[in-house]
Amino acid sequence: MASKKGKIITVFSTKGGVGKTIFTINLAGTFHNLNKRVLIIDLDLYSGGIAVSLNVDSKKDIYNLIDDLNNNRFTEFNDYVSKYNDNIDVLSCPKDPRQGSKISSKYVEIVLVNAISRYDIVLIDTSHILNDVNLTALDKTDDILLLLSNDPIDLKNMKSLIAIFKDSEIDNYYVVLNNAINTDKDFFTPFDIKNIIKTNIDYTIGQQFHMNNIDHYVINGEIPILNKKVKSQKKKEVEKFLKIAKRLIGKDGDIND
Repeated sequence: MASKKGKIITVFSTKGGVGKTIFTINLAGTFHNLNKRVLIIDLDLYSGGIAVSLNVDSKKDIYNLIDDLNNNRFTEFNDYVSKYNDNIDVLSCPKDPRQGSKISSKYVEIVLVNAISRYDIVLIDTSHILNDVNLTALDKTDDILLLLSNDPIDLKNMKSLIAIFKDSEIDNYYVVLNNAINTDKDFFTPFDIKNIIKTNIDYTIGQQFHMNNIDHYVINGEIPILNKKVKSQKKKEVEKFLKIAKRLIGKDGDIND
């Protein structure tokens, strides 16, 4: 019998501050609702926020895992992950950012191979830098979610990245416009954005999903999309996350703008 193999999904952006970490944990919450076993890997090695956002106390992190692999001290994969709930685990970024530079991309690949044999979904939250570690994640991923904001610098950077992807014949990506991150930024219409970045917007998270009290959820370690009040008051946007998740696992999640 063939061994189980999960899907790797990488969330990437070309600029910081576009809501990538919150988007990632909300997507993890959506997969949780679909009864999928999820591992969130925080590959923002210098300033990752997954463990903090979920109020997870990580005794070990990705640095410990890779350091133990490198020095023949590796035990069990589960010894390095932290449980958030019954379906969601976290492999945290290094507690000491100085350790981020010691993580080799070749070991990231080994981590991913281990992860997909244990989880249905491996969600990778990256930094916005195209370094060796992130390039390895993008190369090994099944699907890439490119998170974009309505910001001139972001659009310029995304245009360059899309051009690189097209030149490299990379087409396993979806563009997600996150209008929830900055409700005061409305510089360009969706039509303008498509013309600038030279590709379609596959999904749009609307301004209605903006949360003034996002710090409340972070302090409490709560995934917003799992909150009953959020599910009730922001039903349309919650449904968009469901469509994204279903498309990624190959079920009825039609692309829409």
